[in-house]
Amino acid sequence: MTPVEQILAKIEAGRLTVAVIGLGYVGLPLALAFAEAGVDVIGVDIDPAKPRALLAGESYLSSASAERVRAAVASGRLTATGDYARVAHADAVLIAVPTPLGRGRTPDMQFVEATVRAVAPHLRAGALLSLESTVYPGATREVVLPLLEAAGRKPGQDVLVSFAPEREDPGNPRYGIKDIPKVLGGLDAPSLAAAVAVYGLVAPSLTPVSSLETAEAVKITENVFRAVNIALVNELKGIYAKMGVDMFEVVEAAASKPFGYMPFYPGPGLGGHCIPIDPFYLSWRARELDTAARFVELAGEINAAQPLAVVQALAAALSRHRGQALKGASILTMGVAYKKNVNDIRESPGLEILALLEDAGATAIFHDPHVPTIGQTRRYPKLAGRASLSLTALPKIDAAVIVTDHDGVDYRGLAAIAPLIVDTRGVYRAMTGIDAIVVTA
Repeated sequence: MTPVEQILAKIEAGRLTVAVIGLGYVGLPLALAFAEAGVDVIGVDIDPAKPRALLAGESYLSSASAERVRAAVASGRLTATGDYARVAHADAVLIAVPTPLGRGRTPDMQFVEATVRAVAPHLRAGALLSLESTVYPGATREVVLPLLEAAGRKPGQDVLVSFAPEREDPGNPRYGIKDIPKVLGGLDAPSLAAAVAVYGLVAPSLTPVSSLETAEAVKITENVFRAVNIALVNELKGIYAKMGVDMFEVVEAAASKPFGYMPFYPGPGLGGHCIPIDPFYLSWRARELDTAARFVELAGEINAAQPLAVVQALAAALSRHRGQALKGASILTMGVAYKKNVNDIRESPGLEILALLEDAGATAIFHDPHVPTIGQTRRYPKLAGRASLSLTALPKIDAAVIVTDHDGVDYRGLAAIAPLIVDTRGVYRAMTGIDAIVVTA
């Protein structure tokens, strides 16, 4: 049988085994989706705490409940390990590891490279290797294939290769893996056919495209689209503020048009693994090809400037309304997760705002019901271990900054504690009878 026929036969017999490498915000929901579809799943992660937690029926992600983890483990469909050799038992190996930015906003492919090197010697003959991590167009062909060849594997013969970009939206209860169409690109026709067969088990629909590079470009384009539009409303926010116009009201009114407009909202800066990072993969690739991605670069500059703009707005509000300098002030940052109702702090503007406040000489504290303690990050190691303070037991504060608009927070109670609030999310726009001075930023 051909490799594709082998995979199809395994699916038909209910004996397909999938390995998911990287059990983070993308990999764990993916592993759970396959386990819930009746597929045996081997989860692999180099962080020993993650397999240990999963095998104990615990979850470390708000987007993957402990109940789902316990059910998948109890069914025998999901196991977790730190041993890459276990992928020898898998018919499909799906890689979902981070692709951060390096110095000078260049792609950092070290995790992808290390993972491929680690799994290549153990790949079963005819297995499908699928990359889900967001990369620049050309990366799978230029980075992954040579590593497979260096390990003595012939892509397209010994190993089928596909690119299947993740489309996760952590914290969004409406759209999970089973609700989002899957884009697939293959090295060749057999690779694409294998990817279609495997992902067809969990995706509601499939969108095969003509090449690996096209699939890579789809993911980049989705995130560039969002980054550029968010940058646009952030820039308009500053312009309209000087005219006395509320940007949130403008966006909401414009959204009443049933065609030709899509609402994007201003905020304190971008967070998460996708939008602050992925567009720069494209701009780097463009420079490599002696061309320019001017919209992408400009959007990145505007969005990256927002945390500092928030701190500057806070300093101006303190001076104007309280006759007080930022230095020596006690400031509460409300939320350090990058978006509402999740515990994900990757690239969060809340972390940068905390750091900027301390650099300015303020005493910076935070409250986040989803982030009890700040974990280790590459950019802000000094913040690791900081604990969220209860709103009912805060020390006296001079001002608060709304960075993340989590549901379930007593914002009216916060306004009774903080004499001044800088609101970057429009939380207080519809509230009346607020004691604090509220400044939109």
